[in-house]
Amino acid sequence: MSDTFAGLGLPADLLATIEGLGFTTPTPIQAEAIPPLLAGRDVVGVAQTGTGKTAAFGLPLLNAVDDDLAHQQALVLTPTRELAIQVANALSSFIPAWRRTKVLAIYGGASFIPQLRGLERGNQVVVGTPGRMIDLINRGALDLTKVRFVALDEADEMLRMGFAEDVETILAKTPTDKQVALFSATMPPPIRRVAQVYLQEPVEIAVTPQATPIDLTDQTFAVLPQRHKAEALARVLATSAADAAIVFVRTRELSL
Repeated sequence: MSDTFAGLGLPADLLATIEGLGFTTPTPIQAEAIPPLLAGRDVVGVAQTGTGKTAAFGLPLLNAVDDDLAHQQALVLTPTRELAIQVANALSSFIPAWRRTKVLAIYGGASFIPQLRGLERGNQVVVGTPGRMIDLINRGALDLTKVRFVALDEADEMLRMGFAEDVETILAKTPTDKQVALFSATMPPPIRRVAQVYLQEPVEIAVTPQATPIDLTDQTFAVLPQRHKAEALARVLATSAADAAIVFVRTRELSL
């Protein structure tokens, strides 16, 4: 396992781009996943959020794209629109300046029109949520018949949110000889079944979660009805002596 990006086998232009972004030492999931993905192998990676999964599958994904072809060649499935946007932005930042690779994020809760126009213009890489992808497939706007590379990001979260059937529907519409990278924080039986059906002799990788400063964090919780959550959160923030706060929510549409 290499301790530098230069030792992972990346093409020179991708390597120069990520080094220009300040990437020097790969994380464990990157060091273990990138070489087999570059070699064309399917990969199952078990790793927590924040371990560098996007670059782990994103760099080999971009390496598999042919700029001379304008159709959809790579697909990334994510459980939420926020993650779809984040992954699309990250992939775009990895693309060398001279390449013509285009990345499009598609997700629900937004107008179809810009996403339809983006697909019409031709985007080699599509990143999105399962529900919106199904909608665009049914409209005839998203063609997966020439997809070479599929990445499933946070697969267990997609399962938890009820997207298991959509994910399998999407995978069934892609070529059987595609390359697949499946990343998940856990590996419950339904995810294992997806891996067995849609991946070919995958390399299995598991990395230890990064240490977190739990000992330095005071944790409290409150149990209350759903209808009182926003009001309770507003009171907590109003009475806190902290200079700043981070609020984790399932959707950004929350009025305090």
